[in-house]
Amino acid sequence: MAKDTRQKILDAALGMFNAQGEPNVTTNHIADELEISPGNLYYHFRNKDDIIEQLFARFEERMDTALGAPEGRLPGLEDVWLQLHMVFECIWDYRFLHRDLVEILSRNRRLRLRFARILRRADEQAHAVMRGLSQAGVMRASAEELAATATNVLLVATFWLNYSAARGNKDEQAAIRQGIVQVMMLIAPFLRDAERMHLHTLTSAYRD
Repeated sequence: MAKDTRQKILDAALGMFNAQGEPNVTTNHIADELEISPGNLYYHFRNKDDIIEQLFARFEERMDTALGAPEGRLPGLEDVWLQLHMVFECIWDYRFLHRDLVEILSRNRRLRLRFARILRRADEQAHAVMRGLSQAGVMRASAEELAATATNVLLVATFWLNYSAARGNKDEQAAIRQGIVQVMMLIAPFLRDAERMHLHTLTSAYRD
């Protein structure tokens, strides 16, 4: 029962943080939403930052899974496509972490270090994927072009949903589709003709 209450608190907090913005939600608001006493909430979590850290742990675990590389082979376009889906969906589900990033990290050194670790791993993975696509003959680019493209991919993927929200886009699936297409277009100029045609086929379905 205690585990169920703890899970309900985390789920409610996540929904409220995403909908209202983390700075606008207090532990009392979360308790009211669940119709429990503040004392009951504090039995499970010391304070709001404790809740945020537990939500971040779930985000971190899911992002680590999303950033996994293919085993025993070089990556292809479909691998990049799938990985982007997983990354964008994770960012969307925990979008308060990105939208309120400066506010949250400014007061929590542990989360600053953990978020920096995620960015480092994402950066390493993006560079590895670009090198793998080049080694597989899918892309033709210099080492400098591969490195710059990897960095641009990471930048767009990390902040696309913030950009989309700032433009007033409230359609989750449309925002994710547009973000994936935008990232893939960064790769398009370096693809072989056959791979560019394949990418055109993939993105056409997303634009319809």
